[in-house]
Amino acid sequence: MPLARPALAFLLFLASGQGFATPAADGKTVTAADPTVAVLLDRLGYKYEVDADGDYKMTMAVGDDKRSQLVFVRSPVETYGSLRIREIWSPAYASAGGAFPGPVANRLLEASNELKLGAWVKHGGHALMVVKIDAGADAEALEQAITAAVTSADEMEKELAGDPTRDEF
Repeated sequence: MPLARPALAFLLFLASGQGFATPAADGKTVTAADPTVAVLLDRLGYKYEVDADGDYKMTMAVGDDKRSQLVFVRSPVETYGSLRIREIWSPAYASAGGAFPGPVANRLLEASNELKLGAWVKHGGHALMVVKIDAGADAEALEQAITAAVTSADEMEKELAGDPTRDEF
C-alpha cells in the first residue's frame, strides 16, 4: 500500500538527517535526534543516550578499562557547498574561567598539527576534539571517527591534567 504524501514527506525529512526542534514539557527546546545515527550506532553495538540537543552521548572504555571517555555524535548536519558534514565531539579540558591559559592553548594548537583526523577547538570553556566526517558515512567510518576522537581526547586529558589517574571526561 503506497504511503500518503504527508507520511512520505515526513519519512524523507527524517532520512535527511536535519533534525527538528520541539518544545519540551519544561519549556526548553529539545532537538530530535537524527535516526540515521542510531541505525549506525546500533549496528556497531554501542550503548548510547540522546541528550536534550538530540546528540548521541556515549561513555567509552579506554585502554585498560580503568579510564573512560565521553563522546558525542552530533545530530545536526553542517553543509559547505555540496558537502554534508557530521561532527563527533569529545571533551578533554575545562577551564574554570572560560579562557585557556597560554600554554594549554599552545599545546592544543601543536597537537592539532600532529593529528591525522580531527582538530582541537574551544567551545565555551571546554577544549573539544572534533572529528568531521561525511554525514553519509557508513558504520565503519563512523567507528573510526569515534575511536580517533576518544583516543585523542583521553590522551590530551591525561596530559593536561598532569595526572594519569584523573579522569573527568
